Amino acid sequence: MRPSPTTHFPIRTDSPMLSTELLLVAIPAVLLTGLSKGGFGGAFGGIAVPLLALAVPPTQAAAIMLPILCTADLVGLRAYYGKWDLANLKIMLPGALLGVLLGALTFGMLDERIIALLIGGIAVAFVLLNLLRPPASTAGLPPARGKGTALSTLAGFTSFVAHAGGPPVMMHLLPQQLDKVRYVATINVFFLLTNAVKLLPYALLGQFSSDNLLTSLALAPLVPLGVWAGLWLQNRVNHVWFYRIARAGLLLAGIQLIVQNL
Repeated sequence: MRPSPTTHFPIRTDSPMLSTELLLVAIPAVLLTGLSKGGFGGAFGGIAVPLLALAVPPTQAAAIMLPILCTADLVGLRAYYGKWDLANLKIMLPGALLGVLLGALTFGMLDERIIALLIGGIAVAFVLLNLLRPPASTAGLPPARGKGTALSTLAGFTSFVAHAGGPPVMMHLLPQQLDKVRYVATINVFFLLTNAVKLLPYALLGQFSSDNLLTSLALAPLVPLGVWAGLWLQNRVNHVWFYRIARAGLLLAGIQLIVQNL
């Protein structure tokens, strides 16, 4: 039975915090999250919760990852401060706040598997359609307000329920072919604010148990290593390959959402 909005999330008590089973999946999950946020705009960050869910219940995995995500956002802020695209953020942030609110209000009422399958299918279709389109036809498109608001609302909602807000945001930004630094900075500050807003409803919904917070704290020192690795890699990847890697990340995220929820 799916938990009600007032129900505390299940905590696995039959295995100790940071057991070998959890460490085997948590270390790569946290490092990939940092690397993705530091260098590739969250392209590979969506794999973290599914990885952790191999060792703990999915809702507990989401609770553990939120402080990690907030830490990665803060570590990456210094490198990208002031380099974001303000015009895009003015379109995206109101939608994100609406999406988080919808996620909190409808918590436990909607089938998260159906939502994840829908997002995964859209992400895969987006990448495949762009492969069939001539590169010049998608270069330099201006921000689309209606599409951007809709996708950002979807991103806020899916970010709240499963930390899977990356694909909708990437679908909004990728066609614009922004400079790679501006692209990453825009995504990072978008999720910095979105994740910060999520903290209060997550706490009110009972996700932050002492076990979850202590696990997040124990894993947090890995975050800067991942972010710095991402920054190092991004500085060595040109614009063309950066966008190829970003699209590959979006495709993998979409496939992962489909396979995980079938």
